[in-house]
Amino acid sequence: MEKKITKIIGGRVFTPQGWVKDGTIVVKDGKIAEVGSANVDIASGTDGHIVETIDAQGLYVVPGGIELHIHGGGNRDFMEGTEDAFRTAIDAHMKHGTTSIYPTLSSSSVPMIKEALATCEKLMAEEGSPVLGLHLEGPYFNPKKAGAQMPEYITPPIPSDYEPIISGTHALKRWDEAPELPGTTEFGRYCTDHGVLAAIGHTNAEYVDVKRAWDAGFRHVTHFYNAMPGFHNVREFKHEGTVESVYTFPEMSVEMIADGIHVPPTILRMIWMVKGVEHTALITDALACSASNSDKGAFDPRVILEDGVCKLADRSALAGSIATMDRLIRTCVQMADIPLEDAIRMSSETPARIMGELGRKGTLEKGKDADICFYDQDVQLHFVMQQGKVIVE
Repeated sequence: MEKKITKIIGGRVFTPQGWVKDGTIVVKDGKIAEVGSANVDIASGTDGHIVETIDAQGLYVVPGGIELHIHGGGNRDFMEGTEDAFRTAIDAHMKHGTTSIYPTLSSSSVPMIKEALATCEKLMAEEGSPVLGLHLEGPYFNPKKAGAQMPEYITPPIPSDYEPIISGTHALKRWDEAPELPGTTEFGRYCTDHGVLAAIGHTNAEYVDVKRAWDAGFRHVTHFYNAMPGFHNVREFKHEGTVESVYTFPEMSVEMIADGIHVPPTILRMIWMVKGVEHTALITDALACSASNSDKGAFDPRVILEDGVCKLADRSALAGSIATMDRLIRTCVQMADIPLEDAIRMSSETPARIMGELGRKGTLEKGKDADICFYDQDVQLHFVMQQGKVIVE
């Protein structure tokens, strides 16, 4: 195979130290070999590689997006469990700036989970794979906050189900649960002890429940503000909701569906202001109908596409989005007035930190995977590279 070094020049490169005007990135064997100013010299390190130059003149050069919570795309859903469904959905979103991905299952049966894990394990083993692990959104949820989750699968935590699943794979990286359910402490500790991120979701939790979750090892919150209560009255007395409770734990990270619909732009800005860049990640929560030119609906027949978002057909709740990674960043900048550099960090650096992948992902630094995107001044995507492979140019 032809060996190649790619030299990206001329753009405004976003590094952990800030923007580098007319910066240069050297990519070799899927990794970032150098990041610096325009005078970076690679002549001594070519080792017989062919040198290709890409001009990013006038564009922002930023790290690729890391998707923590996504159900499908390109008219395929990860609940299908098949290799073809996984590859189709992943490829569709990579064209929109997602360079690393945690495929997500909504509440599912144990056989469905096992099939998806087997597929995920196979893809993770491939060289240069964008797949970093599987995310299970349920089925351990509060039925009153089920939203678009399939009700037939929802249950409190069942140790005889989750323990063999967690201990039997390296591919499961995150599992969401409602912490008011019986068995929360045992579930959270088992996840944490086995390197699986426990996250709060689809819940009616108040402070005592969130505190119990924190003590059990929960460190993250699923689609913050969605499928959880805020400040409310119980008769004449006021109560904190899940939202306010989470704010009292500064180190607990959150994710927000930044499509401008699931969470209004004002709330997106407030989350950024209160939780901060270091503890806020952008997610699409995208369904099968995202990243597609087809008018085919969602995988779940109960879900319709209307007003630019997925809903239950009875309009009782929003379902997932049709957003893509580039849209998340654009929404934050243009609708929520969040600085571009912070939106970029919330799409890349923060997800990498949350999932323990910051050593190889999330920022443009020497030695890290060459996951790189170009955006213009209108936050339109122009280029995607995933581990040195050009996806969009």
